[in-house]
Amino acid sequence: MTLLPSAIADLSDDEVVALYRDGVGPSGDGVGREARPGSGTSAAGWIRVNFVSTADGAASADGVSGSLGGDDDLRVFDLLRRFADVVLVAAGTVRDEGYGPMRLHDADVAWRRAHGMPDHPVFAIVTGSLSLDPASTVFTDAPVRPIVLTSASAPADRREALSGVADVVSCGDDSVDVALVRDALVSRGLTAIHCEGGPSFLGALVAADQVDELCLTIDPSLEGGAAPRIATGSSPELRKMRLAHVLLGAGDVLLARWVRR
Repeated sequence: MTLLPSAIADLSDDEVVALYRDGVGPSGDGVGREARPGSGTSAAGWIRVNFVSTADGAASADGVSGSLGGDDDLRVFDLLRRFADVVLVAAGTVRDEGYGPMRLHDADVAWRRAHGMPDHPVFAIVTGSLSLDPASTVFTDAPVRPIVLTSASAPADRREALSGVADVVSCGDDSVDVALVRDALVSRGLTAIHCEGGPSFLGALVAADQVDELCLTIDPSLEGGAAPRIATGSSPELRKMRLAHVLLGAGDVLLARWVRR
Protein backbone atom coordinates (compact mmCIF):
# COMPACT_ATOMS: atom_id res chain seq x y z
CA MET A 1 0.00 0.00 0.00
CA THR A 2 1.33 3.44 -0.90
CA LEU A 3 0.84 6.41 1.38
CA LEU A 4 0.25 8.71 -1.59
CA PRO A 5 -2.90 7.51 -3.40
CA SER A 6 -2.94 7.06 -7.15
CA ALA A 7 -5.11 9.54 -9.00
CA ILE A 8 -8.24 7.90 -10.37
CA ALA A 9 -8.05 10.30 -13.33
CA ASP A 10 -4.94 8.42 -14.49
CA LEU A 11 -6.81 5.11 -14.68
CA SER A 12 -9.01 3.81 -17.49
CA ASP A 13 -12.42 2.34 -16.69
CA ASP A 14 -11.02 -1.16 -17.23
CA GLU A 15 -8.21 -0.45 -14.77
CA VAL A 16 -10.65 0.84 -12.17
CA VAL A 17 -12.85 -2.23 -12.59
CA ALA A 18 -9.81 -4.50 -12.25
CA LEU A 19 -8.87 -2.78 -8.96
CA TYR A 20 -12.29 -3.35 -7.48
CA ARG A 21 -12.53 -6.94 -8.71
CA ASP A 22 -9.03 -7.90 -7.58
CA GLY A 23 -8.73 -10.55 -4.89
CA VAL A 24 -12.36 -11.70 -4.87
CA GLY A 25 -13.40 -14.98 -6.40
CA PRO A 26 -11.18 -17.76 -7.74
CA SER A 27 -7.87 -16.19 -8.83
CA GLY A 28 -9.51 -12.77 -8.53
CA ASP A 29 -11.62 -13.33 -11.64
CA GLY A 30 -14.86 -11.89 -10.36
CA VAL A 31 -16.82 -10.80 -7.33
CA GLY A 32 -18.97 -13.24 -5.45
CA ARG A 33 -17.80 -16.52 -6.91
CA GLU A 34 -16.01 -17.82 -3.83
CA ALA A 35 -17.38 -18.92 -0.48
CA ARG A 36 -17.48 -16.56 2.47
CA PRO A 37 -15.14 -17.50 5.29
CA GLY A 38 -16.82 -20.14 7.44
CA SER A 39 -19.82 -20.41 5.15
CA GLY A 40 -19.46 -24.10 4.43
CA THR A 41 -20.82 -23.62 0.93
CA SER A 42 -19.20 -23.39 -2.49
CA ALA A 43 -20.97 -20.21 -3.58
CA ALA A 44 -22.15 -18.07 -0.67
CA GLY A 45 -21.97 -14.81 -2.56
CA TRP A 46 -20.12 -11.60 -1.82
CA ILE A 47 -21.83 -8.52 -0.40
CA ARG A 48 -20.16 -5.25 -1.35
CA VAL A 49 -21.56 -2.06 0.13
CA ASN A 50 -20.94 1.33 -1.45
CA PHE A 51 -21.36 4.58 0.51
CA VAL A 52 -20.19 8.17 0.60
CA SER A 53 -19.62 10.37 3.65
CA THR A 54 -18.15 13.69 4.66
CA ALA A 55 -14.81 13.80 6.45
CA ASP A 56 -16.67 14.09 9.76
CA GLY A 57 -18.81 11.04 9.06
CA ALA A 58 -22.08 12.44 7.71
CA ALA A 59 -23.77 10.15 5.20
CA SER A 60 -25.78 12.96 3.59
CA ALA A 61 -26.03 16.69 3.08
CA ASP A 62 -29.47 18.31 2.99
CA GLY A 63 -30.98 14.86 3.42
CA VAL A 64 -29.43 13.11 0.41
CA SER A 65 -26.02 11.70 -0.48
CA GLY A 66 -26.01 12.80 -4.12
CA SER A 67 -24.27 16.12 -3.44
CA LEU A 68 -21.22 14.38 -1.92
CA GLY A 69 -18.24 12.84 -3.69
CA GLY A 70 -18.40 14.59 -7.05
CA ASP A 71 -17.83 13.11 -10.51
CA ASP A 72 -15.23 10.56 -9.42
CA ASP A 73 -17.63 9.07 -6.90
CA LEU A 74 -20.30 8.86 -9.60
CA ARG A 75 -17.82 7.16 -11.90
CA VAL A 76 -17.02 4.47 -9.35
CA PHE A 77 -20.72 4.20 -8.48
CA ASP A 78 -21.51 3.30 -12.11
CA LEU A 79 -18.50 1.00 -12.56
CA LEU A 80 -19.36 -1.03 -9.46
CA ARG A 81 -22.79 -1.72 -10.93
CA ARG A 82 -21.11 -2.83 -14.14
CA PHE A 83 -20.06 -6.23 -12.78
CA ALA A 84 -22.81 -6.79 -10.19
CA ASP A 85 -25.35 -9.58 -10.51
CA VAL A 86 -27.80 -7.68 -8.33
CA VAL A 87 -28.05 -4.18 -6.87
CA LEU A 88 -29.51 -4.34 -3.36
CA VAL A 89 -31.13 -1.25 -1.79
CA ALA A 90 -33.47 -0.63 1.13
CA ALA A 91 -36.82 0.90 0.21
CA GLY A 92 -36.23 4.10 2.18
CA THR A 93 -33.12 4.85 0.14
CA VAL A 94 -34.98 4.07 -3.09
CA ARG A 95 -37.53 6.73 -2.14
CA ASP A 96 -35.17 9.32 -0.61
CA GLU A 97 -32.59 9.21 -3.42
CA GLY A 98 -35.18 9.10 -6.22
CA TYR A 99 -34.18 5.76 -7.76
CA GLY A 100 -35.51 4.84 -11.17
CA PRO A 101 -35.30 1.54 -13.03
CA MET A 102 -31.99 -0.36 -12.78
CA ARG A 103 -30.82 0.39 -16.31
CA LEU A 104 -27.09 0.69 -17.06
CA HIS A 105 -25.30 2.91 -19.56
CA ASP A 106 -24.53 1.58 -23.04
CA ALA A 107 -20.80 1.19 -22.27
CA ASP A 108 -21.61 -0.91 -19.21
CA VAL A 109 -24.03 -3.08 -21.18
CA ALA A 110 -21.37 -3.66 -23.85
CA TRP A 111 -18.85 -4.66 -21.16
CA ARG A 112 -21.31 -7.09 -19.60
CA ARG A 113 -22.09 -8.68 -22.97
CA ALA A 114 -18.38 -9.09 -23.66
CA HIS A 115 -18.02 -10.87 -20.31
CA GLY A 116 -21.00 -13.18 -20.81
CA MET A 117 -23.30 -11.36 -18.37
CA PRO A 118 -26.93 -10.24 -18.78
CA ASP A 119 -27.31 -6.67 -19.99
CA HIS A 120 -28.45 -5.32 -16.62
CA PRO A 121 -28.21 -6.40 -12.98
CA VAL A 122 -31.35 -7.34 -11.08
CA PHE A 123 -32.75 -4.64 -8.79
CA ALA A 124 -33.51 -6.05 -5.32
CA ILE A 125 -35.38 -3.88 -2.81
CA VAL A 126 -35.61 -4.64 0.91
CA THR A 127 -38.78 -3.55 2.72
CA GLY A 128 -40.53 -4.89 5.78
CA SER A 129 -43.73 -2.92 5.14
CA LEU A 130 -43.94 -3.29 1.33
CA SER A 131 -44.52 0.47 1.10
CA LEU A 132 -43.68 0.63 -2.58
CA ASP A 133 -45.75 1.88 -5.51
CA PRO A 134 -46.28 -0.86 -8.13
CA ALA A 135 -46.82 1.92 -10.71
CA SER A 136 -43.34 3.38 -10.11
CA THR A 137 -40.93 3.32 -13.04
CA VAL A 138 -38.65 1.24 -10.79
CA PHE A 139 -41.01 -1.58 -11.74
CA THR A 140 -42.83 -0.51 -14.91
CA ASP A 141 -39.64 0.41 -16.84
CA ALA A 142 -37.36 -2.24 -15.35
CA PRO A 143 -35.27 -4.07 -17.97
CA VAL A 144 -35.17 -7.08 -15.61
CA ARG A 145 -37.98 -8.10 -13.28
CA PRO A 146 -37.07 -6.72 -9.82
CA ILE A 147 -37.06 -8.65 -6.56
CA VAL A 148 -38.74 -7.35 -3.41
CA LEU A 149 -37.39 -8.90 -0.21
CA THR A 150 -39.74 -8.67 2.76
CA SER A 151 -41.11 -10.61 5.75
CA ALA A 152 -43.86 -13.19 5.88
CA SER A 153 -45.95 -10.82 8.03
CA ALA A 154 -45.98 -8.01 5.44
CA PRO A 155 -49.46 -6.81 4.42
CA ALA A 156 -51.10 -9.33 2.09
CA ASP A 157 -52.77 -6.70 -0.10
CA ARG A 158 -49.48 -4.94 -0.79
CA ARG A 159 -47.80 -8.28 -1.48
CA GLU A 160 -50.46 -9.12 -4.04
CA ALA A 161 -50.17 -5.71 -5.74
CA LEU A 162 -46.37 -5.90 -5.99
CA SER A 163 -46.40 -9.52 -7.15
CA GLY A 164 -47.66 -8.32 -10.51
CA VAL A 165 -44.48 -6.34 -11.17
CA ALA A 166 -41.80 -8.07 -9.06
CA ASP A 167 -40.84 -11.33 -7.41
CA VAL A 168 -41.84 -10.89 -3.76
CA VAL A 169 -39.75 -13.08 -1.46
CA SER A 170 -40.14 -13.61 2.28
CA CYS A 171 -36.88 -13.45 4.23
CA GLY A 172 -38.02 -13.95 7.80
CA ASP A 173 -41.29 -14.18 9.71
CA ASP A 174 -41.92 -10.93 11.61
CA SER A 175 -39.04 -8.89 10.18
CA VAL A 176 -36.49 -9.10 7.37
CA ASP A 177 -33.53 -11.34 8.24
CA VAL A 178 -30.52 -10.00 6.33
CA ALA A 179 -28.80 -13.41 6.32
CA LEU A 180 -31.86 -14.82 4.56
CA VAL A 181 -31.68 -11.91 2.09
CA ARG A 182 -28.22 -13.15 1.08
CA ASP A 183 -29.48 -16.73 0.81
CA ALA A 184 -32.45 -15.69 -1.32
CA LEU A 185 -30.25 -13.88 -3.82
CA VAL A 186 -27.53 -16.55 -3.97
CA SER A 187 -30.14 -19.27 -4.52
CA ARG A 188 -31.09 -17.39 -7.71
CA GLY A 189 -27.49 -17.36 -8.90
CA LEU A 190 -27.05 -13.70 -7.90
CA THR A 191 -23.75 -14.05 -6.07
CA ALA A 192 -22.13 -10.66 -6.80
CA ILE A 193 -24.33 -8.59 -4.49
CA HIS A 194 -23.85 -4.82 -4.63
CA CYS A 195 -25.57 -2.86 -1.84
CA GLU A 196 -26.15 0.90 -2.04
CA GLY A 197 -27.92 1.64 1.23
CA GLY A 198 -29.23 2.86 3.39
CA PRO A 199 -27.72 3.40 6.86
CA SER A 200 -30.24 1.28 8.78
CA PHE A 201 -29.86 -1.60 6.36
CA LEU A 202 -26.06 -1.36 6.47
CA GLY A 203 -26.26 -1.37 10.26
CA ALA A 204 -28.26 -4.61 10.12
CA LEU A 205 -25.74 -6.14 7.70
CA VAL A 206 -22.84 -5.20 9.99
CA ALA A 207 -24.60 -6.57 13.08
CA ALA A 208 -25.21 -9.87 11.29
CA ASP A 209 -21.62 -9.99 9.96
CA GLN A 210 -22.82 -9.98 6.37
CA VAL A 211 -20.52 -7.28 4.93
CA ASP A 212 -17.69 -8.67 2.82
CA GLU A 213 -16.50 -5.37 1.37
CA LEU A 214 -16.94 -1.66 1.96
CA CYS A 215 -16.31 0.90 -0.76
CA LEU A 216 -16.38 4.34 0.86
CA THR A 217 -15.91 7.71 -0.78
CA ILE A 218 -14.80 10.40 1.68
CA ASP A 219 -15.80 13.91 0.66
CA PRO A 220 -13.40 16.60 2.01
CA SER A 221 -16.13 18.53 3.79
CA LEU A 222 -17.52 18.94 7.30
CA GLU A 223 -21.27 18.66 7.70
CA GLY A 224 -21.37 19.32 11.44
CA GLY A 225 -25.12 18.70 11.73
CA ALA A 226 -27.53 15.92 12.51
CA ALA A 227 -27.03 13.79 9.39
CA PRO A 228 -26.81 10.03 10.00
CA ARG A 229 -23.56 8.12 9.68
CA ILE A 230 -23.31 5.47 6.96
CA ALA A 231 -24.48 2.74 9.35
CA THR A 232 -26.96 3.04 12.21
CA GLY A 233 -27.81 0.46 14.84
CA SER A 234 -25.58 -1.66 17.03
CA SER A 235 -23.23 -4.57 16.45
CA PRO A 236 -22.14 -7.14 19.04
CA GLU A 237 -18.49 -6.69 18.07
CA LEU A 238 -16.12 -4.87 15.75
CA ARG A 239 -15.94 -6.27 12.23
CA LYS A 240 -12.31 -6.11 11.16
CA MET A 241 -11.55 -5.12 7.57
CA ARG A 242 -8.40 -4.92 5.45
CA LEU A 243 -7.57 -1.89 3.29
CA ALA A 244 -7.30 -2.92 -0.36
CA HIS A 245 -6.69 0.48 -1.96
CA VAL A 246 -7.24 4.23 -1.80
CA LEU A 247 -7.62 6.41 -4.89
CA LEU A 248 -7.40 10.20 -5.04
CA GLY A 249 -10.22 12.00 -6.82
CA ALA A 250 -10.64 15.59 -7.92
CA GLY A 251 -10.86 18.13 -5.12
CA ASP A 252 -9.14 15.83 -2.60
CA VAL A 253 -11.93 13.25 -2.61
CA LEU A 254 -10.70 9.84 -1.39
CA LEU A 255 -12.11 6.58 -2.75
CA ALA A 256 -11.29 3.66 -0.47
CA ARG A 257 -11.95 -0.05 -0.61
CA TRP A 258 -11.88 -2.38 2.41
CA VAL A 259 -12.45 -6.16 2.33
CA ARG A 260 -13.14 -8.49 5.23
CA ARG A 261 -10.15 -10.11 6.89
